[in-house]
Amino acid sequence: MNDFADRDDDKMKDAQLAEVGDDDDIYGEDGSIRQDFLTAIGAAIADRDVLFLRDHVIPLHESELGDLLESINASQRQALVKLLGADFDFAALTEVDEAIRLEIIDAMPNEQIAQALGDLDSDDAVYILEDLDEEDQAEILAQLPFTERVRLRRSLDYPEDTAGRRMQTEFVAVPPFWTVGQTIDYMRNEENLPDSFSQIFVIDPTFKLLGSVNLDRILRTRRKARIEEIMDDSRYPIPAEMDQEEAAQVFEQYDLLSAAVVDENDRLVGVLTIDDVVDVIHEEADEDIKRMGGVGDEELSDNVMSTVRSRFAWLLINLGTAILASAVISLFDATISQMVALAVLMPIVASMGGNAGTQTMTVTVRALATKDLDIYNAGRIIRREAAVGVINGVIFAVIIGVVAGFWFASPGLGTVIAAAMIINMLAAALAGILLPLLLDKVGADPAISSAVFVTTVTDVIGFFAFLGMAGLWLAHL
Repeated sequence: MNDFADRDDDKMKDAQLAEVGDDDDIYGEDGSIRQDFLTAIGAAIADRDVLFLRDHVIPLHESELGDLLESINASQRQALVKLLGADFDFAALTEVDEAIRLEIIDAMPNEQIAQALGDLDSDDAVYILEDLDEEDQAEILAQLPFTERVRLRRSLDYPEDTAGRRMQTEFVAVPPFWTVGQTIDYMRNEENLPDSFSQIFVIDPTFKLLGSVNLDRILRTRRKARIEEIMDDSRYPIPAEMDQEEAAQVFEQYDLLSAAVVDENDRLVGVLTIDDVVDVIHEEADEDIKRMGGVGDEELSDNVMSTVRSRFAWLLINLGTAILASAVISLFDATISQMVALAVLMPIVASMGGNAGTQTMTVTVRALATKDLDIYNAGRIIRREAAVGVINGVIFAVIIGVVAGFWFASPGLGTVIAAAMIINMLAAALAGILLPLLLDKVGADPAISSAVFVTTVTDVIGFFAFLGMAGLWLAHL
């Protein structure tokens, strides 16, 4: 009976995956993993059906396996990794949230981690190792071959978020006096070459970088030609200490597929490839968006308490700025008490100013991040934003002035809020560009700090302008 039951289970799981197709597409139309695939994998994990998992999980690309790991619960993740054993693709851990990666690694013995890292490219191995504490790092590195251990340790010694941390230490380098034929023979016979590469670097006996040659040029050149005759001197080397975001901008500017990474003595220490740069661009954009929202390095997989901690600090700062805005309102409590309509209309002025300031701030912060905004064009951009603020202010002043005038049957009140709208929209435009520029000038990250300050400026100026002019208007009635 058990044999029949097992066959029925296998048939049911295969039926659930029948619609995936020959191309093993595990994604649905909405871009998420198909529910039938998750159900079948969950059933296989529960049944400890290793054969089924090997047939349907091992063929997945590392990014697909990463999505699968993020889509199942913690207990299923641990069971899946354990059931696959040595067949588990460790490269998938570079595709998941940090919390999930640490959760999986923490459940593994260091011996298994060391064995798995030995099969990865050096950049992926460093990406996994850098999240571990120093004691675990040392124990894992001690179990690796000497050459590999030295390479990984060198990368880990570079500061976080630098090109040195991102680089791959496997590369192909030859002397300038070699011929094309020697180089081709070397690549055919050498076993310890990178799995994938598009450039060959040219070095002197001290490993100082002299140039580079693209593979396509080697294949189109006669075997007797010397490498120094065809190498490219415009190699755009990346200093190992360079910030990874700046390195990504070099790739963008020169349309690079790969670039040499050099130390302070211009010696070749690694190579940065386009796939790593794409990850950097994604991470930096994600980081900027999160910082502007005041959520730090929060991940979707974080638990409740870590999420609370990541958001608390900026919420506390926002509370302080809200109290400051309330203090400004309290200065005009007598004015507000004379006309309730002022309390009704106050949020409109502050809200419009805040939204306008956020628009300008977002454009400014992104332009600073991509180096499109600098001292040479800052004046022109400031004037442009000021003009936009005034024009939008006038347009919305007319709209809200007419609405308020008819709403409360008071043309004077409509004029007051219209004038306040123009003032606050101009202030929002200037704050949205000047505050990020100032913060960037003093070395602070404008992505982190700008939002709260811009909101404070627009609230304070909006309330002060509206209530101040309202007080003067009421005093002359």
